[in-house]
Amino acid sequence: MGGLSGQFFWWRKDCPSHISVLHMGELQFFLGLQIKQGPEGTFVHQAKYTRDILKKFDMGDSKPMTTPMSTNTALDADEDGEAVDQKEFRWMIVSLLYLTATRIGSHLYLTATRPDIQFVVCLCARYQASPKTSHRQAVKRIFRYLKFTPELGLWYSSSSSLSLRGFSDVAMLAAGLIASQPPANANS
Repeated sequence: MGGLSGQFFWWRKDCPSHISVLHMGELQFFLGLQIKQGPEGTFVHQAKYTRDILKKFDMGDSKPMTTPMSTNTALDADEDGEAVDQKEFRWMIVSLLYLTATRIGSHLYLTATRPDIQFVVCLCARYQASPKTSHRQAVKRIFRYLKFTPELGLWYSSSSSLSLRGFSDVAMLAAGLIASQPPANANS
């Protein structure tokens, strides 16, 4: 990743003097993502967050599962099923959705560090309005799968033709195109 480091120092040398930049070393955490960089490539995962949500929902000691959903599970509205706490069910779904797509403010960043659970989480999310025991069991199975695969993530090989690029509005800030004032209050 020496090329990126070299580009950073080139930018820093030419950076306007009123913008303060501090180089703190290689990126390790960003917006809840854990990032491991090496000469072979970059690995992005959310192992810490995964362990935190397992603990939050008392699933830390649960039996690990090798798949997020059984192949013979068919979720439906389950009209005759026993209702479960809707608030808890929604918290479970929201926690799982964070692993598949990160939302910050009104912006959605498709980090998707866990595409392996994306389909089943969205399938379970369909039943948030009236969750039943069968739906909660399906969500708990996803948590048990996460227990089995906490450090699963995405690998970006440096030998791949895939190119990761990041953009910033620093140039616009330097040109005075972005106001340094907070946005106006919507209620006023």
